[in-house]
Amino acid sequence: MENYLIGPWDHLTNTLPPGTVLEQYVPPELEKVAYQVMEQYEMLVFDMLLITSKPDKGGAIWRINTDHGPRSLKVLHRDPKRSLFSVGAQQYMVEQGAKVPAFIPNKENTLYVEAGGKLWIVTDWIEPLQQVSKIDLEGAVALCYGLGEFHKHSQGYAPPFGAAKSSRLYGWSNYYEKIMAKIGWFEDIATVYRETPSSERLLSVIDEFKKQAQDIFSRFQTSPYFKMITKGEQHWGLAHQDYGWSNGQMGPGGIWVIDLDGVAYDLPFRDLRKLITSTMDDMGNWDLNWIRGMIGAYHAANPIDQDMFELLWIDMAFPNEFYKHIKEIVFDPNLFLQHELEPILTRVLATESSKWQALTELEQDKALYLPAQYSTEEIESKWEVVRKDPVRQGIRLPVGTDIPQMPWAASEKQEQELTPV
Repeated sequence: MENYLIGPWDHLTNTLPPGTVLEQYVPPELEKVAYQVMEQYEMLVFDMLLITSKPDKGGAIWRINTDHGPRSLKVLHRDPKRSLFSVGAQQYMVEQGAKVPAFIPNKENTLYVEAGGKLWIVTDWIEPLQQVSKIDLEGAVALCYGLGEFHKHSQGYAPPFGAAKSSRLYGWSNYYEKIMAKIGWFEDIATVYRETPSSERLLSVIDEFKKQAQDIFSRFQTSPYFKMITKGEQHWGLAHQDYGWSNGQMGPGGIWVIDLDGVAYDLPFRDLRKLITSTMDDMGNWDLNWIRGMIGAYHAANPIDQDMFELLWIDMAFPNEFYKHIKEIVFDPNLFLQHELEPILTRVLATESSKWQALTELEQDKALYLPAQYSTEEIESKWEVVRKDPVRQGIRLPVGTDIPQMPWAASEKQEQELTPV
């Protein structure tokens, strides 16, 4: 067992008994490592129940009943250095008073055990936890308020020594450019498979989504984003990256946030955008009352300013949901076009008119928020760091750009062209 390295096991599908659900299964070797890990804690384990696993990545979580009450045992599927970033973040947020599960130190008084090439953690099992309602605004408001609290408590986090920093703060340009490129792939694929009836329908609407993406990206390029990121990663804190009804649940004192494995530095309200747009997609209609209620609840917990509101609006306006639903075309074009595209496209198109009606009215709400504040010291400090080593800071500058010695003397054109990697 000492040489066993944990990895994905989704390739075992054909070797397991019929009816085995991979998400409710872990290899025997992994389970043996789990027992070895538990022996490194001051606790008696009476039984353990596999809650879920990630067979395609090599992760799992168990509920364990111990002489200290119920606890959670989890193997983090990412590289240990990346997982250390998440462990450090969770511990930092516990110390800030966030509603996230607290770690149980092991016999060596460390927060994790490394075994099988992965990090393992034991935390409190928070109970009772209950998903808030998806069918009324009250549930969405609670979820968004909890998200704002989570983001507020994450501000100021610095990762521990040896952790691999995870940051998406400087990557928004690349994100949008990637999606625009892939929408172009969708068009190319539909053209190649033009004999498929649904291909013609996709081709008839794809120009509109391409234009939508290009227009919003142009607006993004002149947005406050490039000033906002000068505040730096610790100022903005962490985004959960996978926040929703399952990872934010009502518990003692409010919304508890779980599964922090994927946290990363970012403009954290991107979590809010994902929650809003996915909720509108599930509803099949962009409801302005819901959107305002969700933003208002978040704002009450973690105040947003006019620049943040503008970028949130831009991110909502980008055709994220179109991309999310159509991207499967890349993996098996014939199957997707023959059997899946038609109902998906019908659903996406059905929400478009209400989306733009809601966003047009919502845009006026920007005036309700306070103007953004930037100190000259913050911006000059960041520009000086970038000037010294732009590559290490994750910044790609246009060819020929000269970063001035006096950072704030940069022209508006240079600011707008500062493009994240």
